[in-house]
Amino acid sequence: MTAAEVLTGGGIILVAMTLIQIAPIKLDPWSAVARAIGRAINKDVIEKLDETREILDAHIKMDGARTADAHRARILQFNNELLRDIPHTQEEFVEILAEIDQYEKYCKENPDYQNNRTTHAVANISRVYDDRLIKHDFLREDEP
Repeated sequence: MTAAEVLTGGGIILVAMTLIQIAPIKLDPWSAVARAIGRAINKDVIEKLDETREILDAHIKMDGARTADAHRARILQFNNELLRDIPHTQEEFVEILAEIDQYEKYCKENPDYQNNRTTHAVANISRVYDDRLIKHDFLREDEP
């Protein structure tokens, strides 16, 4: 073998090694085969897991809607008490404002949830709270 043949043959090997070193391609057929076998063996488990995930997602959505319904009921009840001239402490107003925040946050995150039932109640609660702040006439804790 002459020096030219070695360089030519070696050059091809050198170029091939350089390309592999620069852009290595990991080819692992055994992992692909093992993954395919694993999916085939666990097919029933994977399907049940998907079903369970769907059921859990539905329960989470239902639980969120129930919680929002409870916030809404409390908001409407508080507004009804205001309309019937039942006095409230400042702390009770702060609590209902927190309920309103939670309710509005849920409504914003779940646009398909019908939330138009409290629009006027929230506006009225805010208006009465502002009036009480200006007049300093919240129900005091020691009053009946």
